[in-house]
Amino acid sequence: MENPFQHLVEPLCPEDPKQQFYNLTKLGDPRYDRLPFSIRVLLESAVRNCDGFLIKRTDVESILNWKLTQTQTVEVPFRPARVILQDFTYVGVPAVVDFAAMRDAVVKLGGDPEKINPVCPADLVIDHSIQVDFNRKSDSLQKNQDLEFDRNKERFQFLKWGSKAFKNMRIIPPGSGIVHQVNLEYLARVVFNNDGFFYPDSLVGTDSHTTMIDGLGVLGWGVGGIEAEAVMLGQPISMVLPEVVGYKLHGSPHELITSTDIVLTVTKDLRQVGVVGKFVEFFGPGVAQLSIADRATIANMCPEYGATAAFFPVDDVSIQYLEQTGREPEKLAYITKYLKAVGMFRNYNDVAQDPDFTKVFELDLSMVVPCCSGPKRPQDRVAVSDMKTDFESCLGAKQGFKGFQVAPERHSAVVPFHFGGKEFALSHGSVVIAAITSCTNTSNPSVMLGAGLLAKKAIECGLSVKPYIKTSLSPGSGVVTYYLKESGVMDYLCQLGFEVVGYGCMTCIGNSGPLPEPVVEAITKGDLVAAGVLSGNRNFEGRVHPNTRANYLASPLLVIAYAIAGTMLHFLHPVAINSEGNEVFLKDIWPTREEIQAVERTFVIPSMFKEVYEKIEKVNERWNSLVAPSDKLYTWDAKSTYIKSPPFFDGLLVFVQTMQLQPPQSIRDAYVLLNLGDSVTTDHISPAGNIARNSPAARYLTDRGLVARDYNSYGSRRGNDAVMARGTFANIRLFNKFLNKQAPQTVHLPSGETVRPLCLRHLTVTQFKMPREPVETELDVFDAAERYRQSNVPLLVLAGKEYGSGSSRDWAAKGPFLLVSLTESLIPGLGIKAVLAESYERIHRSNLVGMGVIPLEFLPGDSAEGLGLTGRERYSVSIPAPLAPRALVHVQLDTGKTFQVRMRFDTDVELTYFQHGGILNYMIRKMSEN
Repeated sequence: MENPFQHLVEPLCPEDPKQQFYNLTKLGDPRYDRLPFSIRVLLESAVRNCDGFLIKRTDVESILNWKLTQTQTVEVPFRPARVILQDFTYVGVPAVVDFAAMRDAVVKLGGDPEKINPVCPADLVIDHSIQVDFNRKSDSLQKNQDLEFDRNKERFQFLKWGSKAFKNMRIIPPGSGIVHQVNLEYLARVVFNNDGFFYPDSLVGTDSHTTMIDGLGVLGWGVGGIEAEAVMLGQPISMVLPEVVGYKLHGSPHELITSTDIVLTVTKDLRQVGVVGKFVEFFGPGVAQLSIADRATIANMCPEYGATAAFFPVDDVSIQYLEQTGREPEKLAYITKYLKAVGMFRNYNDVAQDPDFTKVFELDLSMVVPCCSGPKRPQDRVAVSDMKTDFESCLGAKQGFKGFQVAPERHSAVVPFHFGGKEFALSHGSVVIAAITSCTNTSNPSVMLGAGLLAKKAIECGLSVKPYIKTSLSPGSGVVTYYLKESGVMDYLCQLGFEVVGYGCMTCIGNSGPLPEPVVEAITKGDLVAAGVLSGNRNFEGRVHPNTRANYLASPLLVIAYAIAGTMLHFLHPVAINSEGNEVFLKDIWPTREEIQAVERTFVIPSMFKEVYEKIEKVNERWNSLVAPSDKLYTWDAKSTYIKSPPFFDGLLVFVQTMQLQPPQSIRDAYVLLNLGDSVTTDHISPAGNIARNSPAARYLTDRGLVARDYNSYGSRRGNDAVMARGTFANIRLFNKFLNKQAPQTVHLPSGETVRPLCLRHLTVTQFKMPREPVETELDVFDAAERYRQSNVPLLVLAGKEYGSGSSRDWAAKGPFLLVSLTESLIPGLGIKAVLAESYERIHRSNLVGMGVIPLEFLPGDSAEGLGLTGRERYSVSIPAPLAPRALVHVQLDTGKTFQVRMRFDTDVELTYFQHGGILNYMIRKMSEN
């Protein structure tokens, strides 16, 4: 049918009638002018794509009537303008693997494999593969990049095949920068000009920090990898129309305050307010004082305060940023003209433009103080002035987010060690990693140049960083290196050990590389709580490095300051004693805002951005010379341990041929595989770091002829389901209540086995002949799941609040899913039918739905502990027919206890996906029907 809103189309410029747009102001509806700017973007997409089928006229009315419908759990479709991906931990390689497997499935069904092709434009930036293996040397960058290619050549060849085989997919080669910074500086359109038709740029991404682009006025957020694949294939996102929290900024920050201090303050504030599942839209005169880089820093950490999006509407500062980053003048002209024509251009000083919000909260920027966050969560802000006392408190506190449970008599432990021919000593709080890393801060010239100026003053004051501290600088794009060099501060950073080690996420994602062996031995010997300090956005335990139990997020300036101090148990007054024996205070080396701005105005210029990005897709010679197949179907190598055809579509043929869906089956007598607590992250569920030598994944790789040095990381092997299934719940920091300790193991409840079986060769003759009681055996989670699978027993996971928080990793849902697939008797895996938690992180819940795993949620006030659940019961869940969104279902235990929980299928579309066995199976069936 014809779009019912076609009458809204008009020329953007009367002199050129071919340049058109949907003029929403012609709706003549006063409700439009009161809508939050973020909701206006949703409305425009619905109007432009209204086809009476996927997007209906009633959907447009629901969005327009947002002030009423925002609290009514109204489902609306949203078709973003594009999709952005990265290669490693989320869905870059896995997406291309899934697309290749879907093509195979379509061919088996007699269909056209070309149907499996991105409809929505997609950009994939390879930025998560590089690791800090070398640092503190001028050739560190080249060595790390060479190792990156050596380790990932097969993955890179596969991705290059994908760039040829699939249309509408652009791949940015390794060594170019971090996905979100490249998006901000280069990929963002702000307004699309699609063959003369104008509409707002918008996107979804497979990384939770996709929200960084909201700082430029481009509405975007992270989604589950599986959901992103459906968007790429032309499906709109089905979402509940969100509440929009207005966050008013006013006042002026102190001249020593950085954008990092502001974002860590905002993160703590909004986490306490409670904005999960909501949009946050910033307004007020304080916003006008923030640069786009500052706004992007705040938007980047949106997942850490729990919101879906953190939107800063476009204003004059946005246009100035586009000019600074080398966008063409004609683009700036039509961006401004279009946004003003549709009422989406903002003046933050004009209160008459302030829209309606669900609720409003405020922050006085003058009240922000220098701070860090940690030691285990981004929302746990600590003022720098309180750092020493806070760390000491955490040291002895009960094991938890703010506790390490170190016995009082061990608080003063000191372990001497030798490094580079000299003697040093480590104690609790000693800094062993100091990394200027992550798009959160490296995209911001003010903090990067500030760090360089601080380094210059520190060198001039005679300060240095101890040689055993693993220092690194991983810029988010080549532009950063360019202006650091041109401004003359790079040499000073290098003198302190902050050499450029690569262009990628690196330490922030856990690719921190090995610590010096003497440092590891000292930490292990003293069982020390060693520290990492990084300018990143995530610091969950076990993520940054296995040997840094305390990790603090900080501005690049404070990263250097704490590296010089050498410990987190420091007031930074003085920072250190210099080579002449004099005290040097933080105020002696901290640059003023005026100093930083003067350097930025001189050296951060449009020509730099143009020069770097004009050659971004061709500058990597190793990528250019990489030979990849050109066939439309991928030829799978059965011997490959990196790329493997996934089993998600095995057995689908029978169901597609009959076109009959099986009714949802109730869960009967399920065992609990894991009994977990609060804030279980996707790092716990599906780690990205190195593969431990004693893990099921290591045994799998060893059986295929690999030695330990070739294991690489879980992140690098996300194209191989056999490795990833074995890596599910393999994080050494996973706290399982069954064991009452941190370990990637669990109990096999039918046998009571919890301790790894003794090897017979370790038994003496006497021990072997002695009568033996049944030995409890500790089982890796995968091995326990395999025992359950052999008995054809369903499983579920018990958890607390914020299950699945952190990065949006599709394998955190795919791993548990494997036995739930249509050929479950043939596929090894975890076989988790459902997760029962107090609450879910938004993206992870979506991923579970996309893979057909049931997200069950305790009713308000209920919890496993409150209901007296031990996890040793057997659980039956009655699934009614027909199903309705957010339905209440009954859970019955083998003890006779019953209670109700909510099924977190929030929309009819999600129920459809579940009934089809997941979103990918749904897409295959849909294409087969056509």
